[in-house]
Amino acid sequence: MSKIAIIGIGDDGLQAVSPAVGERIARAEVLLGSERSLVLLPDSVKGKRIVLTGDLVELAEQIQSAENLQAVILVFGDPMFYGLARYLTEEFGKDRFEVIPHVSSMQLAFARVMESWDEAYLTNLANHSLEAVVEKIRTAEKVGLFTTDQVGPNDVAQAMVDRRIDYFDAFVCENLGARNERVTKASVQQIAKQSFEPLNVMILVRQRDAPDQARDAVGQRLFGNPDEAFLQSRPKAGLLTSAEVRSLALAQLNIGPGSVVWDVGAGSGSVSIEAAQLAAEGKIYAIERDLEDHALIQENAKRFGVENIQAVLGAAPQAWANLPDPDSVFVAGAGREVLRIATAAFDRLRPGGRLVVNLTSIDSLSDLRQSLRKEGDNVEVWMVSIARGTEQLEQLTFEALKPSFLLAVTKGATSK
Repeated sequence: MSKIAIIGIGDDGLQAVSPAVGERIARAEVLLGSERSLVLLPDSVKGKRIVLTGDLVELAEQIQSAENLQAVILVFGDPMFYGLARYLTEEFGKDRFEVIPHVSSMQLAFARVMESWDEAYLTNLANHSLEAVVEKIRTAEKVGLFTTDQVGPNDVAQAMVDRRIDYFDAFVCENLGARNERVTKASVQQIAKQSFEPLNVMILVRQRDAPDQARDAVGQRLFGNPDEAFLQSRPKAGLLTSAEVRSLALAQLNIGPGSVVWDVGAGSGSVSIEAAQLAAEGKIYAIERDLEDHALIQENAKRFGVENIQAVLGAAPQAWANLPDPDSVFVAGAGREVLRIATAAFDRLRPGGRLVVNLTSIDSLSDLRQSLRKEGDNVEVWMVSIARGTEQLEQLTFEALKPSFLLAVTKGATSK
C-alpha cells in the first residue's frame, strides 16, 4: 500500500516547491485538494483531480479509494499547522501518510511585519469563540490569528475596542504569496472600520509598556478573581499576587466580617480589595509607597465597588505609625527588607491576630521562620507551585507560575 503524500503549497502553486516535490505531484495518479489548490496545477499534471469536501464520511471514502494509487493531497502552507494533516494522521494513522510542508501563512505573516513569533499566542477563529480569543489577547504580547469568513479582522478589532483592549498595533496580511498580496498596518479602531479579503492572517503587537486593560469586574468572585480583573502598571505586571496564591493567603489571614487588615506593599491592591469584600464591616489599609500603584489601588477599589479601603501612601513601617492595630496583616516581598517589615508588623498585631507573608526566596523564608519561631511554635509554611492549563496550537500545555512561599503565624496572648 503506497503512502499518500500530504503536500503543502502556496498561492503561487508549484513555482516555489522543490524539483523533487514538483516531480512527486506530476507523477501522481490521483490529486486531492480544495478547488482553490487544484486550480493552481498546470495542465501538464495529468492525474485525476478530486475536490475534497468538508463531509468527514465522504473524506474517509476518498482517502480509502486513493490508498492503492500514487496519491497526493494538496493543502496550503504547513499541513500540520492548523492543517488537514493533523486530522488525517490522527483519524487514519500516521503510517499511511507522508507530510511535506510549505511555509505556513502564519510564518509568512510574521515575516512580512518583521516580528518574531516564538512566544506569540496563535489560534484559529474557526475552532474558538471570538469571546474566548479576545480574553486571551487581553494579556498577550503578540498574537497571530487565522480569521474566518464569519469572523474577520474587523470583527476581532471591534470586539477588542468594545472591551477597551486598544493597546495593540494591528496588521492584516491578505493573500500572502499571491500577486495581490497586501499588508495593512493600522490601529485597532481603524481596522474595525475596514473590510478585508477572506484569505488573511491578523497579527497584533502590544504597544511598548502598554498596561493590560482589566476585565469587567461585574459579577466578580468574593476572592480569587482572575489577575486580569485588576488594573496593573505595565512595567510591573506579573508582580501582582496571583489568584491562586491570593486565595491561599486570604484563607490563612483568618479575616472576619469586622476585621482590621493591613496589606503592606499592596501594589495595585488585589489582596486589599478581596480582603475588603471578606471584611465588609471592617477596614482595610493598603500601604504602598509607589505613587502610581497608590492611584491604582483607588481605581481598582472603585471598579469593585468596595468603600472600606484606605490607600496609605508611604513606606513601612513609618506609614502605619498612626493606623489602628490590625487583626490581620499581609506582607509580600523578598530580601532583608521583607524580614524587617514582617517582624515589625507582627509586633503591631493584636493578640490572636494573624500574619501571612508571601516570599519568593527560600533563604528569606528560612530567616523569617527562625525569627518568628522565637515568638512561638505555631509558624506554618507552604511552597506554592502552580501551573495553569492553556492551549497553544490546539494542544493542551501548562504554563508554570513562578514558585513562591507562604508563611503564616498567629500572635499569642503573651507575645509582645
